Amino acid sequence: MTAPKKQLIINAFAMQAPGHLNPGLWKYPTDTSTQYHSIKHWISLAKKLEKAKFHAIFFADVLGGYDVYNGPANLDATIPAAAQFPINDPLYSIPAMAAATESIGFGVTASTTYENPYMLARKFSTVDHLSEGRVAWNIVTSYLDSAARNFGLDTQVEHDERYRIANEYMEVAYKLWEGSWRDDAVTAAPKGSYANPKAVRQINHKGKHFDIPGPHVCEPSKQRTPFLFQAGTSSAGRTFAATHAEAIFLNGHTPELVRPSVDSIRAQAKEFGRDPNSIKIVAGLLVIVGETDEKAQENFKELASYGDREGALALFGGWSGYDLGKYGDDEDFRFLDTAPPAVRSMVNHWAKSSPEGTKWNKKTIAEHLIIGGNGAKVIGSAKTVADELERWADVADVDGFNLSYAAVPETFDDIIEHLLPELRRRGLFWDDYAVPGGTLRENYLGLAGHSRLSETHPGAKFFWRPGEEAPAYARKGTNGVKKANGVKETVDSSAKRQRVA
Repeated sequence: MTAPKKQLIINAFAMQAPGHLNPGLWKYPTDTSTQYHSIKHWISLAKKLEKAKFHAIFFADVLGGYDVYNGPANLDATIPAAAQFPINDPLYSIPAMAAATESIGFGVTASTTYENPYMLARKFSTVDHLSEGRVAWNIVTSYLDSAARNFGLDTQVEHDERYRIANEYMEVAYKLWEGSWRDDAVTAAPKGSYANPKAVRQINHKGKHFDIPGPHVCEPSKQRTPFLFQAGTSSAGRTFAATHAEAIFLNGHTPELVRPSVDSIRAQAKEFGRDPNSIKIVAGLLVIVGETDEKAQENFKELASYGDREGALALFGGWSGYDLGKYGDDEDFRFLDTAPPAVRSMVNHWAKSSPEGTKWNKKTIAEHLIIGGNGAKVIGSAKTVADELERWADVADVDGFNLSYAAVPETFDDIIEHLLPELRRRGLFWDDYAVPGGTLRENYLGLAGHSRLSETHPGAKFFWRPGEEAPAYARKGTNGVKKANGVKETVDSSAKRQRVA
């Protein structure tokens, strides 16, 4: 008997800006991205995507401008292209979109580098309440020097140090969301008391990077901890993801190149005591689908004609940290000894899937990135695109896709009209939400009643269960002091943090 096919997770990948991975496409005649500052724009898109049964809208975000190209600190290429600039904070629109829908989820990017965990925990608890448990946090450590400068730093915090900070940040967040209010603090409160004061506690976190007494100022929401996304692909990022993430966003040009990262993350998750198959891995793709392969290719060419090459090079500068403005227009970066090794490596990687004889100069790089960024592009009829998505699921072992757009709402309209019916015909996409009206975690995992972190997740160690005087992690000793290997240690010491993370 043939095993049932894996049903795919389908997200819309968006940004609250006039341009996301499509610099210059705001000029395309039917594109509505310039309405990014209108709540009606986002409500309309959310309702459209929910009707089509998308799992979630996944909002990317940045905290600075792409100012490396022709830099330093130069936004002259970024601003005309609207290359992720200007940009609004997506979190504030989620309650309005949630009020107009019932089941679709909302992923929001927020940084552990530039916001205190006490404040972030409050914001996400508030939105989880107002969305009835339909919010996810995409955990990032940020990558733009322009953001660092605007938060009072000369340059970014060193890469791996950002992840060390993020690990302690997550511990604080778990303590606030899971260990500050007992599960029955409100439901079993004494008569006449809104909540039981003995069931609300300070967390008294004293660590290397954070000193936060608590308690959490929000009562527990449906999910308590929002569903956790993460998108790191470095060694430190993959380890962080295998520890904390419930879903992981990966970019790659082919499924064969993505598979090693998938295997690494799942293997590390297993080492950390987690069920590796419980982690949902989602690949980023641009899909342009039409009635035929020819019509889809024609549409892609038409869309690309509105793209802004300088804006694409500005995005590349921000993503990579390298300024291609220093080089001549005709220089082929595959063979350019003066180019950084990382740039040569990227370009040689892209060249493997391009026609022979292509000269990889600045113009070619810009055209490669102008729609869909540095992710894979799948262009064709519904059958062609569905075949390729199915191949990605088989070869890369991914669970679904973040689908970016060339134009809003046209790209999503074409996906809804052409692609989703083909995926349903093949048994690859659901007809309705697994838990209509349920939390994001329930629908992502397909498990009714599963609104909390799983018991194998590290955050579960901070659960404060009904009837307990204190959470298990804090119960031993006085004021959080216990012995570890014969030595006194506070609950919040670095040794404790290492064990619970």
